[in-house]
Amino acid sequence: MIKPLLIEIGVEELPAIPLLKELKNIEKKYADILEKNSLLCEFEFYYTPRRLVLWHREFKVCQDDSSEEFFGAPLEMAYKEGKPTPAAEGFAKKCGVSIDEIGSALKGGKEVLYFKKELKGKPSIELMGTIIETWIKSLDFGKSMRWGSLSESFIRPIRWVNVLFGDELVDVELFGIKSSKQTFVHRISNFNSLQISGAKEYFELLKDGGVTLFPEIRRENILSNFSTLEKENSITIERDEDLLNEVVAITEHPTAILGSFDEEFLKLPPEVIITSMKEHQRYFPVFKDGKLINKFVVVSNAFTDDFSKVIEGNERVLRPRLSDALFFYNNDLKKGLSTDGLEKVVFMNGLGTVADKIEREKKIANTLFEIYRPNGSSKETLERAVSLAKADLMSEMVYEFTELQGLMGYYYAKEAGESEEVAIAIKEQYLPNGEESELPSTPMSAIVAMSLKLDTLIGLFSINQIPTGSRDPFALRRAVNGLIRITKEHNFEFDIVKTLALLSKDYAEFEISKLEAFFLERLRQYFKVNPSIVEAVLASGERELLSLGKKIEALEAMVNSEGFSESFSTFKRVANITKDIDMSSEFRVDVNLFEEKAEDVLFARYSEVSSLKYNSYEEELDALLALKPELDKFFEDVMVNTEDEKVRNNRKSLVASIYKSILKIADIKEVSI
Repeated sequence: MIKPLLIEIGVEELPAIPLLKELKNIEKKYADILEKNSLLCEFEFYYTPRRLVLWHREFKVCQDDSSEEFFGAPLEMAYKEGKPTPAAEGFAKKCGVSIDEIGSALKGGKEVLYFKKELKGKPSIELMGTIIETWIKSLDFGKSMRWGSLSESFIRPIRWVNVLFGDELVDVELFGIKSSKQTFVHRISNFNSLQISGAKEYFELLKDGGVTLFPEIRRENILSNFSTLEKENSITIERDEDLLNEVVAITEHPTAILGSFDEEFLKLPPEVIITSMKEHQRYFPVFKDGKLINKFVVVSNAFTDDFSKVIEGNERVLRPRLSDALFFYNNDLKKGLSTDGLEKVVFMNGLGTVADKIEREKKIANTLFEIYRPNGSSKETLERAVSLAKADLMSEMVYEFTELQGLMGYYYAKEAGESEEVAIAIKEQYLPNGEESELPSTPMSAIVAMSLKLDTLIGLFSINQIPTGSRDPFALRRAVNGLIRITKEHNFEFDIVKTLALLSKDYAEFEISKLEAFFLERLRQYFKVNPSIVEAVLASGERELLSLGKKIEALEAMVNSEGFSESFSTFKRVANITKDIDMSSEFRVDVNLFEEKAEDVLFARYSEVSSLKYNSYEEELDALLALKPELDKFFEDVMVNTEDEKVRNNRKSLVASIYKSILKIADIKEVSI
């Protein structure tokens, strides 16, 4: 038998960010608990800022009956001279029955003690309280709070609990709140609790009371409002996905409305206005013809037809924030772009101040400049960019909006008359700052960004601040990923071993091998390919990032090509023959020692392949693996381990020469297919 089940946990307003972070786990945790209680079935989860709701259209009234099997000791150990031993008595006690009820069964070819217990399914209503409490307490929203005299904590105080099984109220108590047939609608509609008789009335009551329970519909309503506003006002509203998720989470009756601010604030850099609106007010910026205008969109939670007061209130709140920003901006422009004071700002204990970091970054930047020699750039321009890169940390604007560091330096540099190249390098020094982030747009910017990341990496490793497990408070893993992406984008050769050894001389002595290993570990995570492909390329000894990437791409293409598995078996045999040979040796093949035609043919084809120049590693690898027919014939007609030592060594040299050519790209025997 089945019935509908409604579970509603009413809370004070949930903070959006913690809720959204845990959102992906909420349904899974509930499903796991149902499964453990043999009650798993389809359900839907909904949320608003004031409620967490689980809805089952069909839920079992009772658990299914089941059975549990117990196997014990072999009979020869369970009984001695016809009497039960302690092993048998212990087994009976474990099963909760007398010795007389214990039987036997075959297991692993032996007769052992056996008992089958029939389990009667429990009524679901008896398990409901435990299931709900276990689920609620399993949710991890980060910080939690206690209220009243309770010792238990939750993200926000729970104010009502409503559990209906069919039309029957389930007796549940959660954080001192007993379940009741009541709910709350939108506060503007009705501030008091409302009685309900069943699930159908519950959903109708919420809808009539201004609560859009389903998050998907709230999202659709907001986006529909956006489209209407855009059409009516000939504007474009930025659809920030994270911000959209947030306003969906904090509203029960969302309506997007258009507000405005004074045009004088458009003197500010657009990013300042956008940041102020998004971060502090959750407003969506508005554009016209690709330019930010003095409008904003706010998603109201008001349950009304007249939003004039809502618009007026939001405009009034935004004005002082933008006024403060304009005040900071004008003050910063008066002071100019200066690094004065950074000598007093500690970067990291053991690594000195931010001023010290700037000097270290200059040295790295100069070294990279000598290596890469970017066209059209000068060392003087590079030094200027690095010198001013952290200057905006002393500005009032960055003090207020820390996420604008670098960007404000760009605007202040332009106002101060610095070159566009310097200004852009300042703006892009922190790029990339995420997996989908943009990259530095010029070689100069790339070197500045690399210098920042390399100093942070080498510096922190030199004072033993190495990431462990999932902990990475200084985002060093992201820094390595950024270096990989930058070198690839700008075609910069970066040998991990040589470059780190060269740059580490100006730091306290540390085990550079640990930093090299850290780089390689990030490489393994960066390339989304069969992990053994990365290992095969690393086993070749390659440590230059550009070449590593190209070789990995070439090997992946080859591994995924038709017929590779057949070639693989041949070349794995080649690898096995050469496993005891020093592959760093120079191999000489004497054609005068050839005894079989297959030797001549293989050597001729290999000589032809190895003498050519290739446009890519993929092309070269393809040519080498195309030696398969000649190798197969060689193995069929030629005994490599012949008794004649000279002939044997000559044949091994031929096979080793071929594998050494492949090994320059990858040690393909490491590939798992």
